[in-house]
Amino acid sequence: MKLYTRTGDSGQTSLIGGRVRKDDIRVEAYGTIDELNSFVGQAAAEAAKHEPLAEMAGWLVDIQQELFDCGSDLAYAKEGAPLKMTAEPAKRLEGWIDLYITQAPEITRFILPGGSSVSSLLHVCRTVCRRAERRVVTLAAGHAVNPEVQIYLNRLSDFFFAAARVANAKLGVPDTEYVRSAEVFRKRKKEPKKDG
Repeated sequence: MKLYTRTGDSGQTSLIGGRVRKDDIRVEAYGTIDELNSFVGQAAAEAAKHEPLAEMAGWLVDIQQELFDCGSDLAYAKEGAPLKMTAEPAKRLEGWIDLYITQAPEITRFILPGGSSVSSLLHVCRTVCRRAERRVVTLAAGHAVNPEVQIYLNRLSDFFFAAARVANAKLGVPDTEYVRSAEVFRKRKKEPKKDG
């Protein structure tokens, strides 16, 4: 199998159901998801080097599979195509986020991307994920898009933020606080003690 076909030399590419310019918003949307997937792979490889982050590394590989599903759904140029993304992956991300919130120190100020190398990469994933979400929102304004893709990306960027903080916590590296930030986040309320 050859890696080059020469069919895109004129600036067009194939979708499932047609051909478009390579700068078409649909191509831009799933291309940005592909870019995100590459960074997630890098973050997974870095996390796998640290035993306390083994579970996180596995979750990141799961996310890579789902991002490929998102890109696949966006590559359909015609309505009525079979879709892969459902509501379940976003719901699972919510569970992971809720768990991670309990595994990181309370946050009171804005933080900067940084700390450990894993955390830094996860912040890159977060910001590229937000860009991918913006591209999908633009696409959805004029074309039919699986709404679960947009929901998933919105939840995923929150997951990356939570995961970045947990990576630092588990590796014993403090978050980098934004020094000009006031205390803008409220502390979590302690659960009331139960009698007996």
